[in-house]
Parts: sequence; C-alpha cells; structure tokens
Amino acid sequence: MKKILLLGSGELGKEFVIAAKRAGQYVVACDRYEGAPAMQVADECEVFSMLDGEALDAVVRKHRPDIIVPEIEAIRTERLFDYEGQGMQVVPSAKAVNYTMNRRAIRDLAAKELGLRTAKYFYAKTYDEFRRAADEIGFPCVVKPLMSSSGHGQSYVHDEGELQQAFNEAMKGSRGDVREVIIEEFIDFDSEFTLLTVTQKNGPTLFCPPIGHVQKKGDYRESWQPYKIADEALAQAQHIAAEVTKALTGAGIWGVEFFLTKQGEVIFSELSPRPHDTGMVTLGHTTNLSEFELHFRAVMGLPIAGIKLEHAGASAVVLSPKECYCPLDYHLDDALKQENTRVRIFGKPEAHVGRRMGVVLCYGDVDADTNELRDKAKAAAKTILGTDPYETFG
Repeated sequence: MKKILLLGSGELGKEFVIAAKRAGQYVVACDRYEGAPAMQVADECEVFSMLDGEALDAVVRKHRPDIIVPEIEAIRTERLFDYEGQGMQVVPSAKAVNYTMNRRAIRDLAAKELGLRTAKYFYAKTYDEFRRAADEIGFPCVVKPLMSSSGHGQSYVHDEGELQQAFNEAMKGSRGDVREVIIEEFIDFDSEFTLLTVTQKNGPTLFCPPIGHVQKKGDYRESWQPYKIADEALAQAQHIAAEVTKALTGAGIWGVEFFLTKQGEVIFSELSPRPHDTGMVTLGHTTNLSEFELHFRAVMGLPIAGIKLEHAGASAVVLSPKECYCPLDYHLDDALKQENTRVRIFGKPEAHVGRRMGVVLCYGDVDADTNELRDKAKAAAKTILGTDPYETFG
C-alpha cells in the first residue's frame, strides 16, 4: 500500500481518490476549505493554503507520503523539487508541475524550445505593456492570467475599448502571487479538442480517442467522445502531445488541448499534467478505463493493456444558479429517467453563481450520433438545477 498526498480536492481529485481506494491505497486529501469533494472519500484530510510553503512543508513532514499528486495550480510548486529530492514521487514530475502551472513556462517550452505551432503571444505585467502587446497582435485577441484555473480571468477582446476591463479581469483572476497576463492572437478555429495522453513508467505513451469540447471564457461546458478528426491531423496531435510530455517528464495522464483550424491545421493550445475537465466524459463508459483509472495506473506503474473506445458519449455541466452556503436541492428524476444517462454531483459544500456543481453523462453505441448525445446531455443537465450549461449569469 502507498500513501498518496493529494494537493487540491475538487471533483477531479475525488474521482482519482475513488480509483486509488478501489485499489487499496491510502489517501490524504488537502484543500483550502473543509468538506471539499475529494475529502469526502479520502482516508484523512488537511485544510490549509497550499500557497503557504511552510504549511505545505509541515503537512508533508507529518504524513511522509510516498506519492504527491497536485490537482490544482495554487501550490508552492517550487517546493516539489525538494520533496522529489527526498525520494517522494511527484506526479507526473516536479518539473512538469512547475512548467504547466504557469502559462509562460509551458508556452515558451512549446513555441521556443520545441518549435511547435502556437498562437502568437506576449506577456504583460503593466497596462502599458499590455496595450502595446495588443497593438502588435491586433483584434480580436484573447487575454488570460499567467496562472489561473477553470477559465478565471480569461476574456475575448473585440476592440481597444475592452482592453482595460480585460486586463483588470485577468489580474483579478490570477491564482497565487503571479500578477502577469498573457495576450495572444485569436485563432479562427473550427473546433477545439483534448487529447488525453498517458505517459508510463515502463511502457509506451498511450492516447485516448480525442475528445471534442466547448468552453465559455475558458471554462468547459460540454465535451464528447469520439471527436471526429482526419487521420493526418490526429497523427499530428499525437506527435505534439508526445513531444511536450516527453520534455516535461514523468508518469500520469495529461490533458493536451488543441485548436483545429478550418484548413485542418492542428495548433497546440494548453496542457494540464493531470485529469482534464473535458475528460469527465470518460466516466460515462466511453473508454474501457476512465481518465482517472488511467491516471492512477500510470502513477502507480501498473500495466495498461490498452485504451479502446467502448461507447460514444457526451457530458454537460450542471451550474449553480445562486449563492448558497448549504447543500443545494438537486432534482435528479427527469435526468435519470433517460436511458444510458449518469449524473455525478460533486458534493461541493458551497455554491456560487455559475459554479460547476455536477455533470451529466450520456452514452450510446460506438457509432452513435454524438450531436444527439450532446443535445440529450445538455437537456438533462438543465433539469437538475434549472440552469443551461451555456448560461452566462449576467
């Protein structure tokens, strides 16, 4: 049995803990607030700010974990190198977590070191730098904090009149103590997709069937699998994902995001060194192993015989319509009356307007129409709290 320290205990961490517990492991779940989703299924929990390096050190000393699994960006990631040096396994590696928790590092690695095609981009710490970068890139453009999660602080800028608000939102949405933004050209893409990529300790890099997704202000609202893509484009995406994950090192699952242009060009967008929001569709029996089971096996060095598509599927988020500091009243009957439909309520103790509180999963035969499954999942999600997955909430 291994002791696993989970840093960040949201809905993705919860599913990872379930996979670990099914295999008899011991998990300590950490987050900044009590009752976080993964804490509800873990053996122990710790409540503290992971941006507090001394507090993080104290928790590591207390538990002496065999494996440290970061699930969020807001961590003193530089401390992970020390833990790795002490013989603890950091997932996928201390280098990977440090690079990917900051958009500057991962974008520079992809564009400058590996020479991969990305959107044109600049960084800015002040509004004057930001305005000059916008003049260079032109409109429309996309603005993001260098460090953030779930799309916080991200915006689409149509013209110069929206620059100040976009800069303010990006600074406000920054996680940790990094106060810098990235401004990038808008790619006129046909669609976006995620390629879940599994790097193993003792085996080849594996790829899940691609997942189509739609985001709103950087936050995922729906996803579906399989995402139809030409063989040549898929091979290009797999090559890029393999190159980036190889450079970052380590074992685990990675959510590698791409744009697909109207001309069929594949462009690297972002990367997460952990299970991906859009990959929750795999909880609906789309693949023989969910992304969380794949992550656990890769982390533990357990064999993965292969990844295959078993069903076509779609996911749609359940969003909170209000602020509430007590459990919401979820209406599940209408959704669960639907055939081949699953609902996962995350168990977050607080609700905020527009916060993701659950997900609906619909699946069918391998060759089922994913557009029909998408419509079914979105309609079912709306019945649970009365909110549409694409609602903007003012």
